[in-house]
Amino acid sequence: MKKIYIVSAVLAALSLQAQFTVTIQTPADFKDQDAILYTLNGSKDIIFTKEQSKNNVWTFKYPSHYMGMMKAYFPNTNNTINFISENKNVNVKLDIQNNKIKDVVYLDEANELMSRQQEGSQKKELILPALTQIKEYYKDNTEFGKALNAEIGRLSGTSSSIDAVNHPFISYYNTNYAKFLSNSADTSKKVNQEEVINFLDKSNDMLESSSLLRPLLVAYLNSGGNTNVTASVDKLLDRLKVETPRGQTVLSELIDIFDAYSMDEYKTKYLGLAKGLKCTITDRLASTLKSNANVEMGAAFPNYKFQSPVNTSAKSIYDVKADKKVIVFWSSTCSHCESELPKLLEKYNELKAKNIQIIGLSLDVDKNSYTKRIAAFPWINDSELRGWNSSYSETYNVHATPTYFILDANNKIINKPEHVGDVLEYFKLK
Repeated sequence: MKKIYIVSAVLAALSLQAQFTVTIQTPADFKDQDAILYTLNGSKDIIFTKEQSKNNVWTFKYPSHYMGMMKAYFPNTNNTINFISENKNVNVKLDIQNNKIKDVVYLDEANELMSRQQEGSQKKELILPALTQIKEYYKDNTEFGKALNAEIGRLSGTSSSIDAVNHPFISYYNTNYAKFLSNSADTSKKVNQEEVINFLDKSNDMLESSSLLRPLLVAYLNSGGNTNVTASVDKLLDRLKVETPRGQTVLSELIDIFDAYSMDEYKTKYLGLAKGLKCTITDRLASTLKSNANVEMGAAFPNYKFQSPVNTSAKSIYDVKADKKVIVFWSSTCSHCESELPKLLEKYNELKAKNIQIIGLSLDVDKNSYTKRIAAFPWINDSELRGWNSSYSETYNVHATPTYFILDANNKIINKPEHVGDVLEYFKLK
């Protein structure tokens, strides 16, 4: 019995040691009381908890070990801040102007260091090529030429090495970003597919929380060429073993990539593979399966309770009575929406005469932009005004705007048009 108590005490001590806090401070005039803390799994933000401020300070207690990207989202003012955890306390102070974040001050060592590293990397990748081109027009012995050379030399210098013992996540992120994804990487040493597969296979758990997985998979697919997608994916999944947690996360990411890039043939193939798995399914893959199941042809379109609907007294999608419904996910900042929705507007009266209702659900953030835009739209409009933090993307598997669905009178999905032209053609209005 004594040994059990000793083991329990050791586990309790380890648990306490692993726990860290995230503290966020804002000025007194910041008009938001709520904040949501997220961790990361691949490219998916995972809600950890929601807290209310006490004297404009939010304190999140994280109970277990975590190294990777995190974010805090303030839903009422639609502000987001990103930071990292190295399993140590995080301390952030926000400078607010007109209820929007003007500046972020990182008070803990890891985030302050990561911020400086990121700023330096961005300058190296974005500014250095421009300065190198400008240099051709100025002589080295002029004052400006000397200044250019000095700045080029500074930006070209090797970034200061990060102590992997004291800052394991920053070291992991910088090392692998530079190796696989940096625009300034030596093209003569282009990473081949085998190197990427080895990295994905052997990497520790920081891969899932680093934000590197999605762009690395895109780079991997691109390196194999458009004609070898299936061979590239099969080779990767065979090495990772699709039944494992890592294999399932990669499979989930690939399905989402194929969805986002309208690579329907590959999405169908690997979504079928995911559906056929007989092993225990991870939460990450389960969320991808559920999102896709929600919007399969013939499925009942999940109901949505309107937030602040315009041009209707209905409380939800299901409350809208019509022979057919066209659901369109859009945004006032989407260039394709700017060109497509006016075409829908031209045919609105003809659609209405056929008892076809249009319901626009916007992924806008800015209320003024959204309000001005919907003034021209006579159909039902609603928005959570949370952009890609809205519930739409997860519930309805929305990866881009505009995205269309056509429902029958019983809210079953009967068509998933690619473009507005497909919508009009379906109703024989082109």
